Amino acid sequence: MAAEKDEIRPDTPPGEDIAVGSVHKTENEEENNLHKALKDRHLSMIAIGGALGTGLLVGTGSGLAKTGPAGIFIDYTVVGTIIFMVMAALGEMTSFAPMSRGFGGYASRFVDPALGVATGYAYLFKYLLATPNQLAAVALIIEFWSGDRVNPAVWITIAFVIILLINLAGVKSFGEFEFWLSSLKIIIMLGAIILLFVLALGGGPGFGRTGFRYWRDPGAFAEYKLQGSLGKFVGVWSTMLQAVYAYGGTELVAVTVAEAQNPRLAMARAVRLTFFRILVFYVLSVLFLGMVVPYNSPELAFATKSGTSAAASPFVVAIRLAKIEGLDHVVNSCLLIFVISAATSDFYIATRTLYNIASDGKAPKFLTRTNGRGVPLFAMTVPTLFCLLAYMSISSGEKAVFSYLTTMVATFGMLTWISILITHISFTRAVKVHQIPAALFPYRAPLREWGSWAALILLCILTSTKGFEVFIRGFDYKNFIVQYIGIPVYLSCLLGYKIFYRTQRVRATEVDLVTGVSTEPIEDTRARQKAQWEEENLTKHPFIRVFRKVLGVLL
Repeated sequence: MAAEKDEIRPDTPPGEDIAVGSVHKTENEEENNLHKALKDRHLSMIAIGGALGTGLLVGTGSGLAKTGPAGIFIDYTVVGTIIFMVMAALGEMTSFAPMSRGFGGYASRFVDPALGVATGYAYLFKYLLATPNQLAAVALIIEFWSGDRVNPAVWITIAFVIILLINLAGVKSFGEFEFWLSSLKIIIMLGAIILLFVLALGGGPGFGRTGFRYWRDPGAFAEYKLQGSLGKFVGVWSTMLQAVYAYGGTELVAVTVAEAQNPRLAMARAVRLTFFRILVFYVLSVLFLGMVVPYNSPELAFATKSGTSAAASPFVVAIRLAKIEGLDHVVNSCLLIFVISAATSDFYIATRTLYNIASDGKAPKFLTRTNGRGVPLFAMTVPTLFCLLAYMSISSGEKAVFSYLTTMVATFGMLTWISILITHISFTRAVKVHQIPAALFPYRAPLREWGSWAALILLCILTSTKGFEVFIRGFDYKNFIVQYIGIPVYLSCLLGYKIFYRTQRVRATEVDLVTGVSTEPIEDTRARQKAQWEEENLTKHPFIRVFRKVLGVLL
């Protein structure tokens, strides 16, 4: 209804009704240079397969060896619940008021501009360091076939050029690339889970029926670094932190939604799909993995020392124990697909996060400039320079430094999740004060602020204890610094900005719940989107027709 741009109205009195059918725009034209080219199918597939990576296919091996089958099942279930609470919080906020200013923009709007700075830069640091880590992993994976005959710098360079070209091509090309690659990743993971289930039932040539045999012998829990019950607890807690890394990137769909054609319903659907991804791809896979691979297997002990290639994957260990020949090469190919996809999305997220920070006024304004395809070229230069860190992984002398840098990725990710939960708690408080009707929400978090409070407390405990291993059997000061340096960096951004600019916490009565909020009845929005989907997608993509019908049954 409102054709012109509405100014921000933080003084909306509690209980004021918003006229049904009106739309309050979020940003001015200068800030809204990104192209809305991501379709709902792109968002849906990114939500399911976007964050699947080496943390699941490879990292579960060391986790199983540390804590045993019951321990790793508990860890991935608990962390999966936390991550779903984070995604539910994001889904409620972003579907209510879509913004292209990222997580930091929501924190600035609903809590405090200082928290917006800390959130935005913590998330930026995570992906500036994550992208070169993925490029280094590409070289390690290809070395499974090439050995030492080719310098790893060659593979890093090739992968770097590929992800750069995809991101330069624009968000539509990125969406198509991630759509088909995520589709392939989903098929691969479903195949791996079915294979593990068949092996557990005795379907492999070298397997008898294992069931829960390994939960009894060698046992449900492994001892790690210490003996007895304390050693079992250390194993469970240490692996829980590994599970956090495996789930990293789950929230990236909330960044891509800024360039979606239908952000309100797309984000709501993406959160629902996240629940199924957590349940199927993470929880079920580690459950079946613990049924077919004993935690004390010599093959698994070898895998945990093998780097990032297929030799390090517990799925390959399961295949070898089942005496199935040749599948290790298939798994290595799958790992390569996973890492290329992860590197591409990490670079995209780093670029868009820097763009979001600049749009929120917390970085130089020239970083928001885009080309004709909607690509923020100036913002892209920073992650491009950070990608050069991947070459540090080649030199033996620099590997330790590179390892330290990549260890900080999980810390910045956890701090971002903490900020999201704090923002959601403030958001829900403001919604109650302003008496916003439930009909305006395409998605509501199942437990509202109580789920965010529970997840926030657990995440704070995990973040503060993530480096506890440095105190076991002697103090490792280098590892201690690496594990915890992200916290003072985060607090420096938060307190430094707050003190220097003297920012004030946004009170619940002053929170802007008007700008960017569409008041079109949600059923009308769904009907319009359905008609658009049928016109643009179902008539062109038979595969999408089947996919949508499956989603309709699930959701």
